[in-house]
Amino acid sequence: MNGIKDVAQKAGVSISTVSNVLNGKRYVSPELAQRVRAAARELAYEANPIAQRMKSNHSGIIGIITGDMYGVFYPYIVKGISEIATERGYQIVLSDARSAYGDRSAENYEFELFQQYINNRVDGIIFASVASKEHIERYCRKLLEAVNKFKPTPLVSLERDLTPYGIDSVYFDGFENSRMAVRHLIDCGCRKICHISGPGYMEIAEERIEGYLNVMNEYGLEVNERKMIAKGNYSHQGGYLAMKELLENVPDLDGIFCGNDQMAIGALKVLKEYGKEVPRDIKLIGYDDIFIASIVEPSLSTIHIKKKHAGIEAAKILLDRIENPGNCESVNKVLMDGRLVVRKSTMASAPEDWILSEW
Repeated sequence: MNGIKDVAQKAGVSISTVSNVLNGKRYVSPELAQRVRAAARELAYEANPIAQRMKSNHSGIIGIITGDMYGVFYPYIVKGISEIATERGYQIVLSDARSAYGDRSAENYEFELFQQYINNRVDGIIFASVASKEHIERYCRKLLEAVNKFKPTPLVSLERDLTPYGIDSVYFDGFENSRMAVRHLIDCGCRKICHISGPGYMEIAEERIEGYLNVMNEYGLEVNERKMIAKGNYSHQGGYLAMKELLENVPDLDGIFCGNDQMAIGALKVLKEYGKEVPRDIKLIGYDDIFIASIVEPSLSTIHIKKKHAGIEAAKILLDRIENPGNCESVNKVLMDGRLVVRKSTMASAPEDWILSEW
């Protein structure tokens, strides 16, 4: 296989001239450039991108790792990242850590993905870690050691605040957003409000449970946590099963706050099967504002999360770190607020509320 030296000999120029022509590094006269390209074509020479990355210490690639790349939430975030990356001349590479938050094998696999990205000299990594709350401090220490193996590789955490461990973070105010959702149900006249949460070992699930309990306590509404909080897994099926459990345990419930829209849609299916009319008999609110929430019947009230905007913010922070490596300012912490979206699952007369820019 022919190398850059062979191209230089064929064209009668130096190796540095060949590099300048093929990589566009410096000006070379048109005549000389044409000669170099002709020699490269004749010898079927192609530059080794990995070797180029190792030499330049810059790949122009951003790695993204999430726990559920094929779901309905992260594609919005990736869209925002991609928009900024493309605008500033970077490509993105996506990886999924097997969608198993808190599972040690998933945590180990996620770390393997980090190592692969680092070995391929990506310029930075945006990630939503599946590491459990119990292991996250140790995990972050290990991660920060690994990303400096070949060159300093900036990191930005999504959904979780990892700034205490020195990692830039863009995340959502799950506690306040949940308070907003439950307060809306109370404003609609609900008093026996149940909650379908995510798995208990997830920090984001804990935040939403705490927000729910906080408002119920604020309004003096009784909560039997064992009966009125059903654990789901952020899937349609999880919401479906949890809703059945709640109807059995709390037959007089009149409001439901679901930890995400997917579970709310699963819950809505059960309510229809049981002959419950939404919102007349039971009012239902979700969380995230994914596209399908606006087209189910009745349309789903929810908390709008700025998913695409979170991706934009994460990409800007990461690229600023990459392009200004000497800037050792404090860790970036961006807390994204949410917005109440009132639709027909809590208020039959509600107008349609769509945010097309997110879709």
